[in-house]
Amino acid sequence: QVQLVESGGGLVQPGGSLRLSCAASGSIVSFYYMGWYRQAPGKQRELVAGLTSGGTTNYADSVKGRFTISRDNAKNTVYLQMNGLKPEDTAVYYCNALTTLGRYWGQGTQVTVSS
Repeated sequence: QVQLVESGGGLVQPGGSLRLSCAASGSIVSFYYMGWYRQAPGKQRELVAGLTSGGTTNYADSVKGRFTISRDNAKNTVYLQMNGLKPEDTAVYYCNALTTLGRYWGQGTQVTVSS
């Protein structure tokens, strides 16, 4: 069993920044893939950014150049740095991990971009 705990969400003005954190209960070194997804009201959950165990990243077109995914293996934590936030980035953000034990989700953290 793997537990993922997100933090760092909140209310921010357009153009602002936030950094989300996803702390895992186990060593993320062995995880095949970790990603950040988001779900806005009335919309499907979508991939925002992903990071493979080999360090390859992928991003949704809508966030390229603004968001950066990274990890700290010593802290078993994955981050999502979000800059240049827009109202359309408002959503619940979820951490996801694909591991040898299966696929796991965090509980989500709300990000609201509004003036």
